[in-house]
Amino acid sequence: QVQLVELGGGLVQAGGSLRLSCAASGSIFRFNAMGWYRQAPGNQRELVATITSGGSTNYADSVKGRFTISSDNAKNMVYMEMTSLKPEDTAVYYCNANLRERLTSPARDYWGQGTQVTVSS
Repeated sequence: QVQLVELGGGLVQAGGSLRLSCAASGSIFRFNAMGWYRQAPGNQRELVATITSGGSTNYADSVKGRFTISSDNAKNMVYMEMTSLKPEDTAVYYCNANLRERLTSPARDYWGQGTQVTVSS
């Protein structure tokens, strides 16, 4: 079993910063990628940022230049530094990992329980 646990959400004023962390634990053979998604009320879940095991990153246009994703492969951790936050960044942020549990297992997606980020104007 694989578990993802997010930390670091909260309430912040517009223009402020927050740092999200996600720890993966359990039976993990190899990560393909980890990332962050978010879902605001009434909206679909959307990609925020991803990072591959090789360190390649991808960001949603709406957060480029403001958010930075990083990972510590040895610790099975992924982080996201969020700066210049805007009210429209308010959402539940979910950690995602695409990984294989064993050498012979197919890669699949795992999700954390989500952490609330609220940006006040």
